[in-house]
Amino acid sequence: MSRSPSETNETHLAEGFPAAKVEQWRALVDKALKGADFEKRLVRRTADGLKIDPLYTRADALASAAEALPGQAPFTRGTKAVSGGWDIRTFHIESDPKAANTAILEDLAGGVTSIGLQVGFGNGLAATKEALGAALDGVLLDVCPIVLVAGDAFFDAALALTGVWDARGVKAAERQGSFGADPIGTLAMTGRLSESLDTSLARAVALMKITAASPRVQAMTADGVVAHVAGASEAQELAVMLSTLVAYLRAAEKGGLTPAEALPKINVSLAADIDEFSTIAKLRAARRLIWRVADACGAGDAAASVTINCPTSYRMMAKRDPWTNILRTTIACTGAALGGADAIVVLPFTFALGKPDAFARRVARNIQIVCQEESHLGRVTDPAGGSWYVENLTEDMAKKAWAIFQDIEGRGGMAAALTSGYIQDIIAKTADARAKDIATLRQELTGVSAFPLLGDDGVHAEAWPAVAAQSNKAAVEVKPLKPHRLGEAFEALRDAADAHGGFKVFAASLGEIADHNIRTTWIKNYLAAGGITALISDGYKTPEDAAAAFKASGATAACICSSDAVNAALAQPTAEALKKAGAKLVLMAGRPGDAEAALKAAGVDQFLFAGADAVATLKGLQEHLR
Repeated sequence: MSRSPSETNETHLAEGFPAAKVEQWRALVDKALKGADFEKRLVRRTADGLKIDPLYTRADALASAAEALPGQAPFTRGTKAVSGGWDIRTFHIESDPKAANTAILEDLAGGVTSIGLQVGFGNGLAATKEALGAALDGVLLDVCPIVLVAGDAFFDAALALTGVWDARGVKAAERQGSFGADPIGTLAMTGRLSESLDTSLARAVALMKITAASPRVQAMTADGVVAHVAGASEAQELAVMLSTLVAYLRAAEKGGLTPAEALPKINVSLAADIDEFSTIAKLRAARRLIWRVADACGAGDAAASVTINCPTSYRMMAKRDPWTNILRTTIACTGAALGGADAIVVLPFTFALGKPDAFARRVARNIQIVCQEESHLGRVTDPAGGSWYVENLTEDMAKKAWAIFQDIEGRGGMAAALTSGYIQDIIAKTADARAKDIATLRQELTGVSAFPLLGDDGVHAEAWPAVAAQSNKAAVEVKPLKPHRLGEAFEALRDAADAHGGFKVFAASLGEIADHNIRTTWIKNYLAAGGITALISDGYKTPEDAAAAFKASGATAACICSSDAVNAALAQPTAEALKKAGAKLVLMAGRPGDAEAALKAAGVDQFLFAGADAVATLKGLQEHLR
């Protein structure tokens, strides 16, 4: 027998109101758009072409998600029924063991729960027992996982860490961490291997067998981050990870290990990006894809043992106004946490500039601590589960990644696809499209192309040491996946401006502040993205006032800024006045429309507006201003 709302103390806020319909919402939206195209204005597409609608309703609910539970196959909602939070990890790149040890102990005292170490690569620790032992001096190795990133030197690094464990008396069952053997990822990143891929894979499988008595030690890593930093989309990153995982399962089977035995010895790495919901969906899709491969191998349950390591994205990091990186990494960490990452590495906010100091490392680990211990983001397993938006994005991303994965496998697998250049080509195409969006300001980078801060931002870091070229002969060579950051093109413009001593443009703002403020603000930020200072004011009522102020400013270039209505009346005479006052270059903010010919005749040399290639435009302006 059901009870009335009054008997259950329930309040139904919508009671008495008619049910809202999508058609009603759409009618109101169309009215607000005033004839603008709904798809172009409100529907977004990801780098994979996946459609993201502005509104999701119960009609978008997926039947497959209705009964899904955390801890149950296909593990989209997580591999554990109850969340236990995540491993707070820091990553250290340091060639001096003593310096590494100091930083490691500071991090552990500050709340970190595991340590990542770069070994080799010309700027990491030496792959020796002595170097690792000194770096890990004072670390409780029976409770602190140690994760290695050693590239070509993974086998020597693994033996060195094993030697440290032996010397410290850490029992096999108490050892925790990962040797991080990733020959395919190393080949993709560096473009070379010092021994054949088959030999490297055989060595990695041998490490799986060596750690048989250490259930909390993993031997291999299937890495998608190497694709991400080169510009890959979410689905491409997932497909690269999955195809690499399959290659490692095949190598293990060749070495005598079943998929059920090999999977617990493999972890995966995926980047946490600035798009929080894409990060959440990517991690959810990853678990589902891993289970699908494992299930096809007859080892579906073993998919639950594959952990996901999540470093925050390097490609989103900026050199200019690096304080904004704190916001970026916080959002990325949140996405990784809500997506169910097993371990998260937050890159220090100065990472793009050079070696992080104690303050930068403290900020990085505190981001995780605040997210975990104060915001309790790990208290709920898969909090995004049931969201119609996230469930659909997860589904679409998984399907797209699976299609790319099948394409890679159809070409012979990851190694063959790297050798042929297929992987490099598809990622480059995605990266080029994104670079175009950034250059045309369709995708804005805060502090870089949007609201850039001119002058000294007060952040300095010791430059990363130069990486010595490898002298040993390569047994395998391919075109490497080149890492890059999204803001590099604009940062190059800023560097060029600094080398010249700066550039300046006089802002000929016309009319009242209400008339010109929008375009004056826009042009100030637009020019600043290229290291050009806009000399702004409250505005000028007449062309003569603007020309007089320009002459007094000492600038050689000016930009007319105002509303379309004011420009229609004053832009032409102002351009003429500026030219007479000695302006070598007269710009105008906004599209000229039908008045283009007349404005050019009056002296306007160039029009600046949204949608054009800002990088090319600003580079051209710098050349004019030299």
